[in-house]
Amino acid sequence: MTQKKAVSLISGGLDSLLATKVIQEQGIHVEGINFFTGFCVEGHTHAIRKKDKQKQKRNNALWVAEQLNIKLHIVDIVEEYKSIVMNPKHGYGAHLNPCLDCKIFMVKKAHEWIKENNFDFIITGEVIGQRPKSQRKETMPVISGKSGAGDLLLRPLCAKNLPATRPELENWVDREKLYDFSGRSRKPQMSLAEQFELEDYAQPAGGCCFLTDENYASKLSDLWKFRGNREYELDDIILLKIGRHIRPKPNFKVIVSREEGETRFLEGYKKQFIYLHSISHKGPLTLIDGDEISDEDLLLAAQITARFSQGRTADQVTVEIIDKKQQSKEVTVKPCHPNDILNDWYL
Repeated sequence: MTQKKAVSLISGGLDSLLATKVIQEQGIHVEGINFFTGFCVEGHTHAIRKKDKQKQKRNNALWVAEQLNIKLHIVDIVEEYKSIVMNPKHGYGAHLNPCLDCKIFMVKKAHEWIKENNFDFIITGEVIGQRPKSQRKETMPVISGKSGAGDLLLRPLCAKNLPATRPELENWVDREKLYDFSGRSRKPQMSLAEQFELEDYAQPAGGCCFLTDENYASKLSDLWKFRGNREYELDDIILLKIGRHIRPKPNFKVIVSREEGETRFLEGYKKQFIYLHSISHKGPLTLIDGDEISDEDLLLAAQITARFSQGRTADQVTVEIIDKKQQSKEVTVKPCHPNDILNDWYL
C-alpha cells in the first residue's frame, strides 16, 4: 500500500505539535506548513529589548518541525491576508482578530498546497471548545466547507467528537488511535505531551497572533482611523510592536524608543520619517508619523522627546530634528511635565 502523505498546519503551539505527532505515529508521512502573515513574529520584540533578553527568541514553528523531524514549508501570505484582516466576513473576536476567517483562509491555502504537491490530506491541531470564535462544534464544518477541504481535513485531537473524515473512512488512519479532547482545559494535551516525552513546548495556551492583544489592536485601530481606511503595509504592523506610541494631536503621533535596542531598531526607519533625538542629554529616538507637520507640532514632539530623556527634570533640553531630506535643525525646549502627556494620548 502506498504510504499516505499529510500536511500539518504548524503554528508553533502545543496543539499542532501533538496533532502532527499523533498522525506520525500511524506511519503517515507528514510535512508542516506555516503561513507568515506579519502578525505573528515570535521572539521579535524579545530580541530587540534588553529587558526581554532572557526570553526565548526562537521561531516556534521551526522548533516544532525540528522536534518532529519534519520538513517545514513557510509560506508568505502577507498581501493575500490583508483582505482577511481588513474585512472579515465572519467578524472579529474580542479585539481585531478575524479568527474564523483566518482559519478558513489557511485551510483553503493548505488544500491548494496538497493538490499542487500530491499530498492526501490536511491536519490541524484544533480542539472543540478551545477558542470561542473559531473552535466551536458549529464552526468546524464551516471551516471544512468554506475552505474547500471538506472531508480531507482531519483534526486528530478531537476527531472522535466529529463525523469521520475520508482518511478515517478509507483506513488511511486508525480512528481508534485519535482523540476526543474538548473544552478549554490544557490538561489532556499536557498529559499526551508527557506520554510522547515532549518537553519545553511553546505557548501552552496556543497562539501568537498580535491581533488578539488588546494594546496592539488599539494601536492598529488608531492607525486605520488616522488614515481613513484599513490599508496597511508590513512596516506598519511591525512598527506597532515597538516603542511608546503617543498621539498628542489628530494629525500626527510619535513613536518613542524605550531603550537602546528599540533605538537601534528605529534607526532603520530614519529615512522614512521625520525623527528627533536629544543632543544635550542621553535619550530616545523619536519618529513622527503624520501629515502636514507644523513647527508647533515639531516643538511638541521635541518636548515629548525631552520628557523621556535623562534631561526630563532639566529646565532646558536641546533636541535635534531631522526631516525626510536629512536636513537638521536644533531646538531648545522645556520637557513636558508628566501631567502634560495625557493618558489618552497613549495608544
